[in-house]
Amino acid sequence: MNDRMNRLHLAMKEADVDAILLTDGYNIHYLSGYKGHTGCMLVIDDKIYILTDSRYTEQVSIEAPSATCVDIGMDGYAKMLLKLVPANTRLGFENNEISYMKYKAYSEAFGNSIKLIPMDGRIDALRQIKTDEEIEKLAEAEKIGDIAFERIVDYLRENVKNNISEMDVALELEYAMRKNGASGLSFDTIAASGNNSSLPHAVPGNRILKDGDFLTMDFGCTYEGYCSDMTRTVYIGNTPSDKQLEIYNTVLKAQLKALDMVKPGVKCSEVDACARDIISAAGYGKYFGHGLGHSVGLFIHEEPRFSRKCDDILASGVVITVEPGIYLPGEFGVRIEDMIVVTDDGYKNLAGSPKELIKISL
Repeated sequence: MNDRMNRLHLAMKEADVDAILLTDGYNIHYLSGYKGHTGCMLVIDDKIYILTDSRYTEQVSIEAPSATCVDIGMDGYAKMLLKLVPANTRLGFENNEISYMKYKAYSEAFGNSIKLIPMDGRIDALRQIKTDEEIEKLAEAEKIGDIAFERIVDYLRENVKNNISEMDVALELEYAMRKNGASGLSFDTIAASGNNSSLPHAVPGNRILKDGDFLTMDFGCTYEGYCSDMTRTVYIGNTPSDKQLEIYNTVLKAQLKALDMVKPGVKCSEVDACARDIISAAGYGKYFGHGLGHSVGLFIHEEPRFSRKCDDILASGVVITVEPGIYLPGEFGVRIEDMIVVTDDGYKNLAGSPKELIKISL
């Protein structure tokens, strides 16, 4: 934690603030160890305070022993902060995270005695480069995803003739991840079949898997607080159409070419453009609307991102997804996603599941 706190103090110095108020649960976890996601963290010089209510005071003492736990009692957060923060303090706050209601409450409580200074994402940036320990946890979470995918392929082959639904698939994936060491899910599992697979964030329903369907599965879990993320698309049946094969192979080609670009010093937007250009050249550019990928850590969507808008430079230690897709409205969609870590000379793929098209015979 000392290195993390040192980097926090450097960010505070760059922003010219005397103290800082953290309200994002993931940043509080990262900097203190407290995982409760209820409360806030105040740093003044070398003092760390975690403000919360009586439900979490014991948890704070266990997970964040270096912090002083403050029970807000009946005072509430704003009044308690006013007791702790000296007058004439320039207090940094996470303006990208805080709600207007909280900001208004703090502003009214502090009046002219404490000046709130926006940090503009400086705290989130501390989490971009993962340590070896963090990468090990992320890799273990992704390994659990690999095990779940292997299990779901077996499950599909054993049960596809029994009128199984998207929801059956989602539940089986979630069970497999939990059974193999996951502490939770990093996001709601997606299992989208047939025309539902043209919806990038489809919600699993009662639709029965049918011959000729693509089935897109996007799933992830948490391991010791760190997330995984993987997407695979399989085919239900024996003989995909020429169009289905074209779409699948185009997405796979785009993903592999984008992966080949990954190394320190490359702009995120350039990696996105590589995949996007391949899909556009095949005539499907307008059917790939989302970014190519996002960083992953304690939270499932972190920075930097592979997108047209992100010109951040890749650095060793960034963990990020590569997930191109093509979605034809009313017909079908294909997405393929791996989670990788940028290394000194390229990247390491944390996902080991096969990407050639798997066919589930009926």
